[in-house]
Amino acid sequence: MHALSLGTWWIHVTSVIEWSLAIVLIQRRDLKWLALAMVPALISAMAACTWHLFDNSEALRPLVTLQAALTLIGNMVLAWAAWSLLQRRETS
Repeated sequence: MHALSLGTWWIHVTSVIEWSLAIVLIQRRDLKWLALAMVPALISAMAACTWHLFDNSEALRPLVTLQAALTLIGNMVLAWAAWSLLQRRETS
């Protein structure tokens, strides 16, 4: 756990908790598709935290690739979800 400072760990862990809570709260507002679109970004953050937890071990280097791929997918899906939300609002 020496790869990150205590402050950086605090930000990483609280961000994962905050994102998880946001997914739950959004799902309760009957926006299940938006909550689902947030999941790849959450898994990406968890992959990054896992890699750092094990001191950026080379044995876990595939987690970096997974994290990058999930960030790309998550950004695209969230962009689509935001666009869909805007379209839904304009037709209401």
